[in-house]
Amino acid sequence: MLLLALDTATPAVTVALHDGTSVIASSSQVDARRHGELLLPAVDRVLAEAGLRLDAVTGIVVGVGPGPYTGLRVGLMTADTFGLALGVPVYGLCTLDGLAYASEIEGPFVVATDARRKEVYWARYADPRTRVSEPAVDRPADLDLGGLPAVGAGALLYPDTFPDARAPEYVSAAALASLAAEKLAAGEEIPAPRPLYLRRPDAQVPKNYKVVTPK
Repeated sequence: MLLLALDTATPAVTVALHDGTSVIASSSQVDARRHGELLLPAVDRVLAEAGLRLDAVTGIVVGVGPGPYTGLRVGLMTADTFGLALGVPVYGLCTLDGLAYASEIEGPFVVATDARRKEVYWARYADPRTRVSEPAVDRPADLDLGGLPAVGAGALLYPDTFPDARAPEYVSAAALASLAAEKLAAGEEIPAPRPLYLRRPDAQVPKNYKVVTPK
């Protein structure tokens, strides 16, 4: 097994290689505006660090969000392209699940990432492997979480709602790869990637837009 994992659902552009036993190379850079520029060089970097070629990869793991439309689609399209070119399966994992897996919090907790517009993408977890609510997008002030511990950049931004905010701030592809490898080794099925946008893209056709047809 050699899994190539990547995620662009948060400001972190993150890539990792997992050989079925452990992470053998990883790269993470935080830049919310340069996902498209940074992702492929990061893939090249982790392959070079591991001394491997892309054609050695046996599976692709990609974070499916939730996240902003523009950033998220960079990772999803790249994963699909690699999968088609290499003829290998592409597995989709919730980005929030990757953060939860890396948290090492044993009791109930929350994962919250920044959704902008003074909102967060969030979900509840019973433990690092068990999500107990569907991912959602809400204003922090509308959430009543009973002071549960929380991880993610969204939690760090709103201390009134998340008084016990902890690391990690951003998802790592290393965590996604490790989670996927664990699931596959246990015989669990991982679905093909389907994006979790949760809301419409920012760019929309104006309401009063008029189509002009040539005479």
